[in-house]
Amino acid sequence: MYYFTDDCLLGVEMIDNEHRELFRMINETKELLENEILEDKYNRIQEMVERLKEYAEQHFRHEEEYMESIRHPELELQKQQHLIFCEKIDEADMRASGSGQQELLDDLLKYLVTWLYRHIIGCDLMIGKLKPVENKSVVPVFSEQYLTGIDLVDEEHKELFRIIGEVYRVNTEEYLHDKYDEIVHLLEELKEYTKFHFADEEKYMQSIQYEGLAAQKRAHDAFVARLEEMNFEHIDEHQQETLEEIMEFLTEWLVNHILHSDKKIGK
Repeated sequence: MYYFTDDCLLGVEMIDNEHRELFRMINETKELLENEILEDKYNRIQEMVERLKEYAEQHFRHEEEYMESIRHPELELQKQQHLIFCEKIDEADMRASGSGQQELLDDLLKYLVTWLYRHIIGCDLMIGKLKPVENKSVVPVFSEQYLTGIDLVDEEHKELFRIIGEVYRVNTEEYLHDKYDEIVHLLEELKEYTKFHFADEEKYMQSIQYEGLAAQKRAHDAFVARLEEMNFEHIDEHQQETLEEIMEFLTEWLVNHILHSDKKIGK
């Protein structure tokens, strides 16, 4: 089963509920893939793909309307990603009429799981959170509320907060006209340290046979993918606006992930 976990919550009830339904459809795909009794799955596949396509289009329309209503800066990027998803589902619809039903279901399930987790955690979490920072001198600081009780994890979380704090410092530096090179350097440092930290965290979870390891891995992969997909050319051309959006995302994601996911490991 694939679960809609707390680190997938946006805080926008309509969108969160529709994401839950998409997860339900993913699990329906998994059940059909693992059904060894049903030999010919053609009708079930066709019906499932049609429902998925129809629901995804409805959800994307609602999501885009909400983003437009709050003047979300990544609306156009979201529209492009939604279009790519719909094209992939259309491709699955055409393949459903041919042979290789198990292969089709396996490919579809892998795509749905990877895309949905990465899209929600890497992009959708920014919806409603990209607001002007009221006090730009305030930097995120690691405090007692973020302690997991696992020394290694806590020390590495402190380092992540330190790097993000450095990005905030450069971003709010009034006398630095061109901040691009410093920001790119810090984001690269953040990406590399994040990979290092996630590997350590996953190794620890594996050592204690933590039941939430799979969900944590998906969240980690989605975050790294979001960093790797950053458009540095766009950052260079719209430095201040874009950097504030990125910093807001980094802080929101890290705080949300530690409080709602990582603290559960220590328990």
